[in-house]
Amino acid sequence: MKIKPNLSKLNPAVPKHWLILIAGIMWSGVGILLGSYAVTWLLGDPGVTSLLLGIAGIGISLLIYRFGFSRVARKNMDRIDRYPVSACFFSFQAWTGYVIIAVMMTGGILLKRSPIPKPYLAVLYTAIGGGLFFSSFLYYTQFINRLNGKAVHFQEK
Repeated sequence: MKIKPNLSKLNPAVPKHWLILIAGIMWSGVGILLGSYAVTWLLGDPGVTSLLLGIAGIGISLLIYRFGFSRVARKNMDRIDRYPVSACFFSFQAWTGYVIIAVMMTGGILLKRSPIPKPYLAVLYTAIGGGLFFSSFLYYTQFINRLNGKAVHFQEK
């Protein structure tokens, strides 16, 4: 008796609207994590300087959201739209995105261990974390639209 392996069982496929929700949760989670580091560092050195650095981080995060991560999120949702009805659970992110994530995580760890004063580093963490967090709501909106049969396509021209 010969047993033929069925590799399709190793592919944890989910309907593509769930990939959009998974991406949103991941983006929110990372945004909250980075923001919590920033808040901790800013509260560790309370004062006007920390307040101004926090406000600067939030302002930059809005720019990162508007001109960076919101575009990435839309492209990501368009990529997911091109999948068949269901796709691998891990395909909520393109494979190249996983490389970028690894590079950013490495950079974040190195920065966290660097001699840069944490209140100043909090600006960067707030900016990136906030941009991710704000952009995650694009995923949630799209997920809800799909549940209501109103998918929106973002392909840029």
